[in-house]
Amino acid sequence: MITAAINHSHDRRQHEKVYLHPLPVRLWHWLNALGFVLLIVTGFQIRYVDLLGLMSFESAVTLHNWVGFAVIANWFLWFVYYLFSEQVTNYHPDLDPKAFFQRYFRQAGYYSWGYFQGEERPHKVQPKDKFNPMQKLTYQFVMFISAPVTFLTGLMMWDVQRFAGLIDMVGGIRVVNTVHVLMFILFVMFIFVHAYMGFLGAKPSSHFKEMFTGYEEEHD
Repeated sequence: MITAAINHSHDRRQHEKVYLHPLPVRLWHWLNALGFVLLIVTGFQIRYVDLLGLMSFESAVTLHNWVGFAVIANWFLWFVYYLFSEQVTNYHPDLDPKAFFQRYFRQAGYYSWGYFQGEERPHKVQPKDKFNPMQKLTYQFVMFISAPVTFLTGLMMWDVQRFAGLIDMVGGIRVVNTVHVLMFILFVMFIFVHAYMGFLGAKPSSHFKEMFTGYEEEHD
């Protein structure tokens, strides 16, 4: 009887579920992912017209512009949701920079070595603190710097005449285009790394599954 109770308790701990991702976050995540994939594909098509051959140059430009506006609108929805909900605490940095970077490098060591040795992950996820230090720093850079820069440079190239003054201020259309392409390369790299990190859960499918169900299943 006692042994059965212990086994039941252990099994329950092994399959403890934590609700991390509310429905609005999951919807935003997949819409944003779809949007960026379409932007990357159409961006390749625009820059290398004869390489892909998926659609005409004109169709690629039109689709790229419309998807770009949709992604911008989606970003504002994300910003407003996090700003006025309890989820914003997930992005709060530590007040002590020294402690934050100690945890940052501990997390980096876990990803590069500890995970493959079966070590316990250093950051225990919670609904209001689900991002580890590496994620916080990365997502803050991507969402508050890279994404706005990408949107702004895209808008400037979308209507060169309307933004002529701003284009001249930053050094001309060549500079704007170069920055936009650099952001494009950065996002391609981010998507590949993000997808790879998605496999580093309790099971290879765990993190992908939780972005559909909202629940992360923790294993002791």
